[in-house]
Amino acid sequence: MKGMRLWDPILAEISKPENWLRWSEDAIHVVIILAGAWVLTRVIHRMLLRLRGYILAVMDKRGDGATGEMEKRATTIVAVLNKVTGMVIWVFALVWALFELGFRIEPLLAGLGVAGIAVGLGAQTLIKDWLGGLFILIEDQLRIGDGVLINGIAGTVEEINLRTTILRGEDGAVNIISNGSITSLANKTRGYSYFIFEATLAHGADAERALEILREEGERIEQELPYKNVILAPMEVMGIDRLGDRGVTIKARIKTLPAQQGALGRELNRRVKAKLDAAGIAFPHMIPAGPPQQ
Repeated sequence: MKGMRLWDPILAEISKPENWLRWSEDAIHVVIILAGAWVLTRVIHRMLLRLRGYILAVMDKRGDGATGEMEKRATTIVAVLNKVTGMVIWVFALVWALFELGFRIEPLLAGLGVAGIAVGLGAQTLIKDWLGGLFILIEDQLRIGDGVLINGIAGTVEEINLRTTILRGEDGAVNIISNGSITSLANKTRGYSYFIFEATLAHGADAERALEILREEGERIEQELPYKNVILAPMEVMGIDRLGDRGVTIKARIKTLPAQQGALGRELNRRVKAKLDAAGIAFPHMIPAGPPQQ
């Protein structure tokens, strides 16, 4: 009997027609709110797809076309924006729906505010990394395969994420750099690359003959496969670049396709070295180390 008395007020409320009318109105409002949130997320999703096309067009102007890496980068940007906007819309819709159902949302909002402040303070570095990665993607600062120098660390870009950029060093070491910590970035393979040739000759060596050999080998390698396919302009022979205690330094450079300067440079070095040796053009002698200290 006591259990029946507990249910009596609830049954009385359910049996009132005016309550059913109010509940029906609340249910309709909630359905409209949730349906509106769904429609709004779909509209924003379509807008972001158009934004993806715009991003690809901007990248196309800055690079060589909408390559696969560009499309991946644009897709990543759109996916992140889609998740963030969707989360904001659905949180707002759920809070509004709870308000329509008669729940007191003031304590909930206060709790969310405190939690948001706590999360924000604890996730400042993470948010900074995400924003840094987002700007790297939007501005197309890096591409997979680029040879770069980031914060003094040299390597080839293997992976670009929102939070980190991964470089593979020449010795095979993997360097993981937080995007928010990037303060200096030098992209050595953006659009094209240069191989810089430098050689120091002994003071008594024939520098003019050495420059002539360098020019001849540069012209020869420009006509040979596979090097002619990666050279974008004839070699610039700059002449004698420095005078030092040990000798004179001659300098030249060749413009190549991105990231192709290494193989070309090594071959040019080999050929020039052989011709200089054959011509009797000497390099500075190594300074012998002093006697060991007692």
